[in-house]
Amino acid sequence: MPVIAVVGGQWGDEGKGKVIDSLAEKAKVVARFSGGDNAGHTVINPYGEFRMHLVPSGIFYPEVTCIIGNGVVINPAVLLDEIDNLKKHGVDISHLTISDRAHLVMPYHTLLDGLEEERRGKGALGTTRRGIGPAFTDKVARMGIRTGDLSNKDLFHSKLSSILEFKNAILTKVYGHSPLLLEEIFEQYCR
Repeated sequence: MPVIAVVGGQWGDEGKGKVIDSLAEKAKVVARFSGGDNAGHTVINPYGEFRMHLVPSGIFYPEVTCIIGNGVVINPAVLLDEIDNLKKHGVDISHLTISDRAHLVMPYHTLLDGLEEERRGKGALGTTRRGIGPAFTDKVARMGIRTGDLSNKDLFHSKLSSILEFKNAILTKVYGHSPLLLEEIFEQYCR
Protein backbone atom coordinates (compact mmCIF):
# COMPACT_ATOMS: atom_id res chain seq x y z
CA MET A 1 0.00 0.00 0.00
CA PRO A 2 1.59 3.31 -1.05
CA VAL A 3 2.12 6.05 1.49
CA ILE A 4 2.37 9.75 0.74
CA ALA A 5 3.94 11.91 3.43
CA VAL A 6 3.68 15.68 3.19
CA VAL A 7 6.47 17.20 5.27
CA GLY A 8 7.52 20.83 5.33
CA GLY A 9 11.13 21.88 5.51
CA GLN A 10 10.71 25.65 5.68
CA TRP A 11 9.30 26.12 9.22
CA GLY A 12 5.73 26.39 7.95
CA ASP A 13 3.87 28.25 5.23
CA GLU A 14 5.05 25.95 2.44
CA GLY A 15 1.53 25.11 1.34
CA LYS A 16 1.33 21.66 2.96
CA GLY A 17 -2.36 22.13 3.73
CA LYS A 18 -3.27 22.82 0.12
CA VAL A 19 -1.32 19.77 -1.04
CA ILE A 20 -3.03 17.57 1.54
CA ASP A 21 -6.44 18.94 0.54
CA SER A 22 -5.81 17.92 -3.06
CA LEU A 23 -4.70 14.41 -2.05
CA ALA A 24 -7.20 13.72 0.75
CA GLU A 25 -10.10 12.60 -1.43
CA LYS A 26 -8.14 9.60 -2.71
CA ALA A 27 -6.61 8.63 0.64
CA LYS A 28 -7.75 5.94 3.03
CA VAL A 29 -6.15 7.67 6.02
CA VAL A 30 -5.16 11.29 6.60
CA ALA A 31 -3.11 11.67 9.77
CA ARG A 32 -1.78 14.73 11.50
CA PHE A 33 1.35 13.47 13.23
CA SER A 34 3.01 16.55 14.71
CA GLY A 35 2.62 20.22 15.55
CA GLY A 36 -0.19 22.17 17.13
CA ASP A 37 -2.76 24.85 16.39
CA ASN A 38 -0.11 27.47 15.67
CA ALA A 39 -0.35 26.47 12.02
CA GLY A 40 -3.39 26.35 9.82
CA HIS A 41 -4.82 26.64 6.38
CA THR A 42 -8.11 27.54 4.77
CA VAL A 43 -10.27 24.94 3.04
CA ILE A 44 -13.05 26.03 0.69
CA ASN A 45 -15.42 23.30 -0.47
CA PRO A 46 -19.17 22.66 -0.90
CA TYR A 47 -19.58 22.62 2.91
CA GLY A 48 -18.22 26.17 3.22
CA GLU A 49 -14.98 27.89 4.15
CA PHE A 50 -12.99 26.48 7.06
CA ARG A 51 -9.83 27.46 8.93
CA MET A 52 -8.23 24.15 9.80
CA HIS A 53 -5.69 24.02 12.63
CA LEU A 54 -5.93 20.54 14.16
CA VAL A 55 -8.47 18.37 12.34
CA PRO A 56 -7.00 16.68 9.24
CA SER A 57 -8.38 17.86 5.88
CA GLY A 58 -9.64 14.38 5.07
CA ILE A 59 -12.56 15.06 7.42
CA PHE A 60 -14.61 16.26 4.44
CA TYR A 61 -14.56 12.75 2.94
CA PRO A 62 -16.59 10.27 5.04
CA GLU A 63 -14.66 7.25 3.75
CA VAL A 64 -11.32 8.70 4.90
CA THR A 65 -10.12 7.82 8.40
CA CYS A 66 -8.73 10.96 10.04
CA ILE A 67 -6.22 10.72 12.86
CA ILE A 68 -4.80 13.29 15.22
CA GLY A 69 -1.70 11.44 16.35
CA ASN A 70 0.31 11.36 19.54
CA GLY A 71 2.86 13.82 18.13
CA VAL A 72 0.30 16.62 18.06
CA VAL A 73 -0.17 18.97 21.01
CA ILE A 74 -3.88 19.75 21.32
CA ASN A 75 -5.52 22.82 22.76
CA PRO A 76 -8.94 21.34 23.62
CA ALA A 77 -10.75 24.68 23.20
CA VAL A 78 -9.38 25.10 19.68
CA LEU A 79 -10.18 21.49 18.77
CA LEU A 80 -13.73 21.72 20.11
CA ASP A 81 -14.34 25.00 18.26
CA GLU A 82 -13.10 23.41 15.06
CA ILE A 83 -15.29 20.32 15.55
CA ASP A 84 -18.34 22.43 16.42
CA ASN A 85 -17.86 24.51 13.28
CA LEU A 86 -17.56 21.38 11.13
CA LYS A 87 -20.72 19.88 12.65
CA LYS A 88 -22.58 23.18 12.21
CA HIS A 89 -21.87 22.93 8.49
CA GLY A 90 -23.04 19.31 8.26
CA VAL A 91 -19.62 17.63 8.21
CA ASP A 92 -19.63 14.09 9.65
CA ILE A 93 -16.79 13.79 12.15
CA SER A 94 -17.45 10.17 13.19
CA HIS A 95 -14.34 9.06 11.25
CA LEU A 96 -12.04 11.27 13.35
CA THR A 97 -9.78 9.50 15.84
CA ILE A 98 -7.68 11.28 18.45
CA SER A 99 -4.73 9.51 20.06
CA ASP A 100 -5.08 9.14 23.80
CA ARG A 101 -1.33 9.82 23.97
CA ALA A 102 -1.47 13.26 22.34
CA HIS A 103 -0.44 15.94 24.81
CA LEU A 104 -2.67 18.85 25.80
CA VAL A 105 -1.87 22.53 25.61
CA MET A 106 -2.76 23.81 29.06
CA PRO A 107 -3.43 27.39 30.23
CA TYR A 108 0.01 27.61 31.82
CA HIS A 109 1.60 26.79 28.45
CA THR A 110 0.02 29.77 26.69
CA LEU A 111 0.71 32.03 29.66
CA LEU A 112 4.37 31.00 29.91
CA ASP A 113 4.79 31.33 26.14
CA GLY A 114 3.62 34.95 26.27
CA LEU A 115 5.53 35.86 29.42
CA GLU A 116 8.78 34.48 28.02
CA GLU A 117 8.30 36.39 24.77
CA GLU A 118 7.81 39.60 26.77
CA ARG A 119 10.87 38.85 28.91
CA ARG A 120 13.03 38.47 25.81
CA GLY A 121 12.06 41.95 24.59
CA LYS A 122 13.82 42.75 21.31
CA GLY A 123 15.24 39.22 21.28
CA ALA A 124 11.77 37.63 21.23
CA LEU A 125 11.41 34.54 19.08
CA GLY A 126 8.16 35.67 17.50
CA THR A 127 6.09 32.74 18.69
CA THR A 128 2.34 32.65 18.16
CA ARG A 129 1.94 32.65 21.96
CA ARG A 130 -0.36 29.65 21.69
CA GLY A 131 1.72 27.55 24.08
CA ILE A 132 2.97 25.07 21.50
CA GLY A 133 6.66 25.26 22.47
CA PRO A 134 6.01 24.97 26.22
CA ALA A 135 3.63 22.04 25.61
CA PHE A 136 6.32 20.21 23.63
CA THR A 137 8.83 21.05 26.37
CA ASP A 138 6.59 19.30 28.91
CA LYS A 139 6.13 16.35 26.57
CA VAL A 140 9.88 15.87 26.26
CA ALA A 141 10.32 16.38 30.02
CA ARG A 142 7.68 13.65 30.59
CA MET A 143 5.51 15.95 32.65
CA GLY A 144 2.73 16.71 30.20
CA ILE A 145 -0.94 15.87 30.39
CA ARG A 146 -2.30 13.63 27.63
CA THR A 147 -5.77 13.40 26.15
CA GLY A 148 -6.19 9.97 27.75
CA ASP A 149 -5.68 11.48 31.20
CA LEU A 150 -9.02 13.27 30.84
CA SER A 151 -10.89 9.94 30.94
CA ASN A 152 -9.87 9.41 34.58
CA LYS A 153 -10.76 12.52 36.57
CA ASP A 154 -8.86 11.42 39.68
CA LEU A 155 -5.68 10.79 37.68
CA PHE A 156 -6.11 14.05 35.78
CA HIS A 157 -6.62 16.02 39.01
CA SER A 158 -3.57 14.41 40.59
CA LYS A 159 -1.31 15.07 37.59
CA LEU A 160 -2.60 18.61 37.17
CA SER A 161 -2.05 19.35 40.87
CA SER A 162 1.55 18.15 40.74
CA ILE A 163 2.38 19.97 37.51
CA LEU A 164 0.61 23.16 38.53
CA GLU A 165 2.63 23.35 41.75
CA PHE A 166 5.79 23.41 39.61
CA LYS A 167 4.38 25.81 37.00
CA ASN A 168 3.06 28.21 39.64
CA ALA A 169 6.53 28.36 41.19
CA ILE A 170 7.89 29.48 37.81
CA LEU A 171 5.03 31.92 37.24
CA THR A 172 5.40 33.59 40.63
CA LYS A 173 9.17 33.45 41.22
CA VAL A 174 10.52 33.93 37.70
CA TYR A 175 7.85 36.11 36.09
CA GLY A 176 6.19 37.75 39.12
CA HIS A 177 2.78 36.55 37.91
CA SER A 178 -0.07 35.42 40.12
CA PRO A 179 -0.52 31.64 40.42
CA LEU A 180 -3.10 29.73 38.41
CA LEU A 181 -5.93 28.00 40.27
CA LEU A 182 -6.08 24.21 40.22
CA GLU A 183 -9.85 23.82 40.50
CA GLU A 184 -10.51 26.45 37.86
CA ILE A 185 -8.35 24.63 35.29
CA PHE A 186 -9.69 21.23 36.37
CA GLU A 187 -13.29 22.32 35.84
CA GLN A 188 -12.47 23.97 32.51
CA TYR A 189 -10.94 20.75 31.14
CA CYS A 190 -13.55 18.38 32.58
CA ARG A 191 -16.66 19.92 31.07
